[in-house]
This record gives sequence, C-alpha cells and structure tokens, in this order.
Amino acid sequence: MSIILASASPRRRELMQMLGVSDLKIIPAVGEEKADSGLGPDELVKALAAHKAKEVAAKCAPGDIVIAADTIVWHDGRVYGKPHSEAEAAAMLRALSGDAHEVYTGVAVLRGNTLLLEAERSAVHFRTLSDAEIDAYIRTGEPMDKAGAYGIQGRASLFVEGIEGDFFNVVGLPLCRLGLMLDKLGVRLL
Repeated sequence: MSIILASASPRRRELMQMLGVSDLKIIPAVGEEKADSGLGPDELVKALAAHKAKEVAAKCAPGDIVIAADTIVWHDGRVYGKPHSEAEAAAMLRALSGDAHEVYTGVAVLRGNTLLLEAERSAVHFRTLSDAEIDAYIRTGEPMDKAGAYGIQGRASLFVEGIEGDFFNVVGLPLCRLGLMLDKLGVRLL
C-alpha cells in the first residue's frame, strides 16, 4: 500500500511530510477541474477533490490510498480561485481587504471502492490593505498560484487580523480532518 498525494502543491507535500508520511508519492491530477457551477462552496470543493482523486486512482494499485484536495476562497457569494493575471490578483486582494472571507477545502480520500469526502471551512479576517501594499505583494510573485491570491503561511500573514477555524485548511489541507478520514481506513498517523 502506498499513500499518494494527487497534488503538485509544495505546501500540501510539506504538510504531509510534517505528519511523518515520508514515503509519500506525488502524482498530480492533470485533468480539467469540472464541477456544477450551481453548487455551494462546500459541495464544490468536495466535487473537485473527488474528481482529482478518481483521476489519479485510475493510475494506482487497488490498495493504494489517494488523497486529493481543492481549496477556494469564498467572499460575497463568489469563488476566488487562483488568479490568472496580476490584475486579477490585485482585484481579488482589493475585494478581500478590510473584510472577512471564508476558505473551503474539499478533501477526498480514496482506497479501492471506498471514497471519503469532507469539506472544511475557516473564516479569515483581513485588515484594510493599501494599493501600495497590494502592488508590493503581487511583485513578490507569491499570490499567483494560490486561491484568493494569497498565502497565509507567507508574506500575506501580514494582512491577517484573525482566523476562525483550522489554520492548515487555509494553507490548503485541513490536517485534523484528514487524520480522522485516514483513521476510518485504518491508517493512523500517530
């Protein structure tokens, strides 16, 4: 049995290694992310995570455990994924400035015919950001591969006044929830 992470995210890889999963295999999902646009944020991230897990599981041995995740930022009824341009990143950060938003991560754990799906929600409160701060942050390149155009574990930590919920969820993988899911499959990380 192998544990497969269906993600190219260096942050998710680091979190799994932090849990002591040293023999982790990385097989990123490469297919197009598809989900019904009418879904709420929790159902959306679960659908996207399930899609990734199933894609990667098709390339793995039947006893392997595949872990997939998808993270979005939800603000004012709108999904904020990864920005496609610096202008889009700036628009996202301006929208989040001085307000609270929610971060949802869907987690899929798939082993054989058993698919466990969960979603985690955390609220993040941003202080008011100046245009100069937003521009300087974008110049670092950090926001370009992150949902909502920021990484809480990086320089954007300077923007966060508070958080309610799982910090690791905001990073991209809710570890407590993942540990409980793996435990249901008989995989104990401690």
